[in-house]
Amino acid sequence: MSPAPIALFTYARPTHTARTVEALLRNDLAAESDLIVFSDAARAPAHEPRVAEVRAYLRQIAGFRSVTIHERPQNLGLSRSIIGGVGQVLQAHERLIVLEDDMVTSPHFLRYMNEGLARFADDERVISVHGYVYPVKQPLPEAFFLPGADCWGWATWRRGWRLFNPDGQALLDELTRRRLLDAFDFNGSHPYSDMLRSQIAGSNDSWAIRWYASAFLASKLTLYPGRSLVHNIGNDSSGTHCSATDLHAVELALDPINLDRVGDPAASQEGLRAFERYFRAARPSRLSRIRQRFNGLLRKVVS
Repeated sequence: MSPAPIALFTYARPTHTARTVEALLRNDLAAESDLIVFSDAARAPAHEPRVAEVRAYLRQIAGFRSVTIHERPQNLGLSRSIIGGVGQVLQAHERLIVLEDDMVTSPHFLRYMNEGLARFADDERVISVHGYVYPVKQPLPEAFFLPGADCWGWATWRRGWRLFNPDGQALLDELTRRRLLDAFDFNGSHPYSDMLRSQIAGSNDSWAIRWYASAFLASKLTLYPGRSLVHNIGNDSSGTHCSATDLHAVELALDPINLDRVGDPAASQEGLRAFERYFRAARPSRLSRIRQRFNGLLRKVVS
């Protein structure tokens, strides 16, 4: 079976885009993989030169089996671009791998993703394969499953994406009705439900929180590696939706992930506990939250 096509979503970060593509090309399956790029148009005139620079770079990419570039004539924003692009690719293909323009991957990324896609292609319990794992302190299994879905270097099948519900209010209502909000928030350790409420209110435009909620409500699982195969280089204030932080920084896995050790799909208690502890440790203190609000108000006053 040929490797799954790779959908790459770009905007106006030429340096990040180049690092993402160059890392992918170091994967041994790159030459056998089709790369499909969705380049969003500039949101404002000031962004046009950088979008043009990204597109000039994209046109000279070589090293994949094929490169297809979709240059959006109008700005869609990240959420609409990803939702539309993923749906478009899955109309023609049974599976795909999804990356954004700030995801630097391990040389073992494509092998792991394709092996996961092949192994669980017909297992309805599994909705996706994920390449990033948080820098938790506890040892993790070689690979493991958690409820829901994730967004930093992921893959799914056409059958999985059919479950995506873009209606945030409907998702929140169902989580509330079924009394699942605490579990959705990893036992209250991370404010995923608040993120969903913010998406509904228009404070954020996250497709990812709706993907997670859709998968969680359908009782589906995502396969994670025990060592991260993705490092997000976009947490440097260069992106629209991320501020500067090294909280999620990881060392990329030096060795491949052995999926022969993965058992029957079921939520990993080790993984759940490790993520919950990580979220609780990473949560800002009350004083830090007050300072963030004050600094935000101060910026509004002086701007």
